[in-house]
Amino acid sequence: MFVTTHPDFSSPRIAILGGGPGGYEAAMVAASLGAQVTIIERAGLGGSAVLTDVVPSKTLIATADLMTRVGEAGELGVKFDVDGGDFVPVMRADLKHINDRLLNLARSQSKDIHDGLENLGVRIITGSGRLLDDRTIEVLTADGTETVEADTILLAVGAHPRELPTARPDGERILNWTQIYDLDELPEELIVVGSGVTGAEFASAYNGLGSKVTLISSRDRVLPGSDVDAAVVLEEVFERRGVRVLSRSRAETVERTDDGVVVTLSDGSKVTGSHCLLCLGSIPNTAGIGLEEAGVAVSESGHIKVDGVSRTSAPNIYAAGDCTGVLPLASVAAMQGRIAVAHFMGDTVTPLKLHQVASNIFTSPEIANVGVSEAEIDSGKYQGDIIKLSLRSNARAKMRNHRDGFVKIFARKGSGTVIGGVVVGPNASELIFPISIAVKQKLHVDDVASTFTVYPSLSGSISEAARRLHVHL
Repeated sequence: MFVTTHPDFSSPRIAILGGGPGGYEAAMVAASLGAQVTIIERAGLGGSAVLTDVVPSKTLIATADLMTRVGEAGELGVKFDVDGGDFVPVMRADLKHINDRLLNLARSQSKDIHDGLENLGVRIITGSGRLLDDRTIEVLTADGTETVEADTILLAVGAHPRELPTARPDGERILNWTQIYDLDELPEELIVVGSGVTGAEFASAYNGLGSKVTLISSRDRVLPGSDVDAAVVLEEVFERRGVRVLSRSRAETVERTDDGVVVTLSDGSKVTGSHCLLCLGSIPNTAGIGLEEAGVAVSESGHIKVDGVSRTSAPNIYAAGDCTGVLPLASVAAMQGRIAVAHFMGDTVTPLKLHQVASNIFTSPEIANVGVSEAEIDSGKYQGDIIKLSLRSNARAKMRNHRDGFVKIFARKGSGTVIGGVVVGPNASELIFPISIAVKQKLHVDDVASTFTVYPSLSGSISEAARRLHVHL
């Protein structure tokens, strides 16, 4: 065992445990501000967001979206020169090629992050870390044990898929979302357990790739925590495209058979398929890393408790990302990490404001939202006016044959300030940005309405909704 020493004591020493978005973004900021930064990561820079979650899943979804668009090409007048031009293409997803591509892309992204950190002078240690106290991390590496001392520590240890004792993944037929990319052949009949964001995204993607999909939801509808109108649109699309949704159904057990799987529901009924994907939420990676020894408080769920500037209950320790349970988004993890470093370094810092967070669900169509929700307005928590415009009235949507989706904007009653919005449709993740700016900058609906948009464009519905809110105010 040896202790890492730093000859230059004029620069603060920051140790970061975990190389996901919360960790590597914090490392970049800290290094740019002159700190001596050490980052400890056991699996690869980028964490699960890059290696097993966000980057792979959204790459898979990109392929599924393309197949969906090509399948609808005939409605736009695109003909294929077979059988007199009336041939409908029979597409096939080469899953091995798709998965090889997305995993290579994930590894490439991880390497880019690694190289970027090294170029900034960040020391990278590959290994598993454990807190000895609030200033010391013990790291188990391939070469032995190393001790890293620091003036402050940032914990960005992430989370892992939740499992059921009666539904253990085997990596072949019963899978969690980190194992799904090991398949070489497209599941003929995929059962997805869990209708939250992850479950809905994979159900949408594999339906687009050509699998017969059954989605098991314990709630009344898919995406129970999302905008109700958005969930309704998605359920209608699922029905039209052949996704079978079993609502108010809870999976009790998942068992492997000779050639597939059988899922037993709480009412005793059974659902059979070729594969089962478990999307049951996640558990923070906080057990056994020395939190108690360092004085770091956790919630009953095991998440690290943090304040608005990412501080934990230990004076010298901060935390960011999924291990905090604030919002399981890579963008939030990155912001938490940047805020933590800014606070410790004495730089300008603004506490995290969750109502300014924009998020997106990468189903087909996409669902994006920011700010106050309609449910919060309906409950009386906020006083607001609401305008919703269907994309069916948008000229560009008609040209591109986009039938599903809408733009919804919320304005504070009386003042007309934009306080939230929802976009459902193609590229909603991009279209939500102007509404996010309006929420962040506290713009009036007239500011949005009077800003030029291109005609024709999907974003034109945003300014049109703002104009209608002006009349409504």
